[in-house]
Amino acid sequence: MAHVGFGTEAIREVASLLENPSVHLTAVCDVEKDGVNYLEWTPNGVRDDIRRMLDEPNWREGKDWVPGGRDVGKEIIETYYAKKRATDKFSCVNTYIDFRELLEKEKDLDGVKVMTPDHLHAVVAIAAMNKGKHVVVAKPMANRLNEGRLVIETARRTKVKTHYMPASISLGLRLAAEWIMEGAIGTLRQIHNWSTRPVWPQYLTLPTDRPPIPKDFDWTLWLGPVPDRPYSPWFTHTTFRGWYDFGGGAINDMGIYSNWPVFQTFNLDAPFCVESTISSACQVVEHHAVSRIRNDYSFPLASTARMRFREKGDRPALDLFWYDGGMKPPTPDELLADDRSLPNEGMLLIGDKGNILAGFECDNPRIIPESKFAEFRKGRNIAAPPPLQDVRFGAATKVRPELRGTGPARSNDATSWVEAVKGGPPTYGDFLLARPITEAFNLVAISYRLGGQKLLWDSAAGKITNIEDANKYLDREYRPGWKPEGLV
Repeated sequence: MAHVGFGTEAIREVASLLENPSVHLTAVCDVEKDGVNYLEWTPNGVRDDIRRMLDEPNWREGKDWVPGGRDVGKEIIETYYAKKRATDKFSCVNTYIDFRELLEKEKDLDGVKVMTPDHLHAVVAIAAMNKGKHVVVAKPMANRLNEGRLVIETARRTKVKTHYMPASISLGLRLAAEWIMEGAIGTLRQIHNWSTRPVWPQYLTLPTDRPPIPKDFDWTLWLGPVPDRPYSPWFTHTTFRGWYDFGGGAINDMGIYSNWPVFQTFNLDAPFCVESTISSACQVVEHHAVSRIRNDYSFPLASTARMRFREKGDRPALDLFWYDGGMKPPTPDELLADDRSLPNEGMLLIGDKGNILAGFECDNPRIIPESKFAEFRKGRNIAAPPPLQDVRFGAATKVRPELRGTGPARSNDATSWVEAVKGGPPTYGDFLLARPITEAFNLVAISYRLGGQKLLWDSAAGKITNIEDANKYLDREYRPGWKPEGLV
């Protein structure tokens, strides 16, 4: 197996592959050699993760930069294998700058894990699948709608085994759906999901400074399919998420985690209508004038989005709402009746006869108000859930052990996907399930980019029908030689 992209997120994820007896990591690819340019959420957090992984408390003592890059990946993998899987007698790990060279030279490769910045997910995954490689990819599938569709169709055509890392089976959502089927809140009409993201710097204007390209960092390869522009650290390493060219914004960073099971549980197709509201910003320009900043290059500091879904089978029409940047829906009357407010992050399922409130990924659901939930629990052997906590970045909500089953259930990609590769069933994150959510969230990004415009979407035709000019954002302008094979 090869690992394409070896930054801080890849380091946090790699342990599940290293310890899996069916996996042998043989190659690492990254445009960074041994970076000093990475960002992290907590000081020394990544280095400490590596130390625990390798059982080496003094690993890289005295090197105070955030580790990442292909040489770091090679060191981690070879050290782990030498210490903990020595009897396997693995050979050394090969390193590459360009994933295309890796795919040409690693002849016995079975699978590829894609952990690059968002704008490279599709081109790497498509190239790997066209070589017959099984693929795991981080979120989002792509930060362009048509690229995402092509990833999914390539998986269908090549019949390789795939896994989408943010996919989960939310036991909490399944429980809430059972309650809804029992009539606990009447007919489900709306789902609201809100996040404190972004937790990275968001820039309101394009960078104008021109620092030198860091040593041992291939800026041109990092750009990949995106047309050339001057290097800026504002674009790379963590902050890429805030740019339309390179990232997918908060909705594609965290919304896929919480809403993947929503799309699966309620059998949602792509939305037929998307609209949004975005934050605004102003700046001082010439002659001390104040001007509103209008841009189509960076995601808003805060936003809300509404996705509308047609009825399907026995399920009536449904609206899904997303909030980020500190935005939340209004506190429902049922919660006010308990003298409570909404948590910082959460999910709210609204029916025509009541509401269900839960944590961000529908963990620990409860009908509100508490008096109604207490009455509902009678005779059903349903334990009272713990209080919902205000979720803040870096601090997990504590859940009583007997109630852990009500949250999201993820088996890591090194178990369910490996079993699929070995002949087992597809994973619950199979790429073939990803088209509706991929289309929905990339349409939201286009709505943001157009200042919050309503978009009408014809999924069968692959076309935005009410604003012709908006269709240009379904794709990107490609650097010569980088347009994915099969993209019209």
